[in-house]
Amino acid sequence: MGIFSIFTNQLIDVIEWTDSTNDTMVHRYDHNGKEIMMGAQLTVRESQVAVMVNEGQIADVFGPGRYELSTQNMPVMTALKSWKYGFNSPFKAEVYFINTKQFLDQKWGTSNPVMMRDAEFGMIRLRAFGIYSFRVADPVAFLKEVFGTAAYMSVDGVTGQIKRTLVSGLSDAIAQSKIPALDLAANYDELSQYALQSLAPRIAGLGLKLESFLIENISLPEEVEKAMDRRTSMGVVGDLNRYTQFQAAEAMREAANNQGGTAGMGAGMGAGMMMAQAMQAAQMMNMQPQQPQFQQAAPQQFQQPAAPAADTKFCCECGTKIPRSAKFCPECGGKQG
Repeated sequence: MGIFSIFTNQLIDVIEWTDSTNDTMVHRYDHNGKEIMMGAQLTVRESQVAVMVNEGQIADVFGPGRYELSTQNMPVMTALKSWKYGFNSPFKAEVYFINTKQFLDQKWGTSNPVMMRDAEFGMIRLRAFGIYSFRVADPVAFLKEVFGTAAYMSVDGVTGQIKRTLVSGLSDAIAQSKIPALDLAANYDELSQYALQSLAPRIAGLGLKLESFLIENISLPEEVEKAMDRRTSMGVVGDLNRYTQFQAAEAMREAANNQGGTAGMGAGMGAGMMMAQAMQAAQMMNMQPQQPQFQQAAPQQFQQPAAPAADTKFCCECGTKIPRSAKFCPECGGKQG
């Protein structure tokens, strides 16, 4: 092997990177101690950005395409290297490939309940979970703020920070949306879009863009769910008397199915009797206003006139009240004097 062959083996003439994973965000090109040859071919694929760093300082940024490295297409590197007259020489520089595709199906969730002020229930605690997606929108800012000088970075390196940022801002987003707690389940899409607009600026400073934010479920506190169930039951029943009858029937059914012995049966029967008394009281209250109306509306012809007290007398034999003009008692047949 000649001296020329040894020299050429120390130079890099093709720079490219193919991603064989689904979660790599940044890959630093491995030089193996070689220098980059002026005129080398740089290939940047779609969903990639190549960034050259000279002695720790970010130089030129290359989008998707094929480049022949020269002083013409590396103006920052040319200035940093003081190549004032287009000096062509092998040089050393770090090349970082940044993946700009969307990273999908990233899960988020509230490890602890988040507080929300509701107009109807006051302060309540919510739990929620869903998915989101993001991408690197500003490679230079991402290298400066997040990546640093490492050789490799995956999605796991940033998802922890993103999740905490999203969850911390979710309570504010829910409160600002002014959607009542009872209507949250019916407005997941609207709330997701509102939260996306509210949360996206929180990670923009890291060079990242929040592409989507979806809420799959929001769990209300147990006491709120019970209140909702009671309201639903009353809405289905509608009439208070029918609801009371339904409750009484439920109490008797539970008493019949009670396996706690005589004490349990007695308690169940007592509850049934109390409900029955409540039903009777409700019926009496409903009937009382109607009684005066019935008495006032009774026709006069159905009322029997009372006989004058002077037109009657008592039978001499049996004591039955008979008309004063009767000669014989219609009950015993006795003659009247």
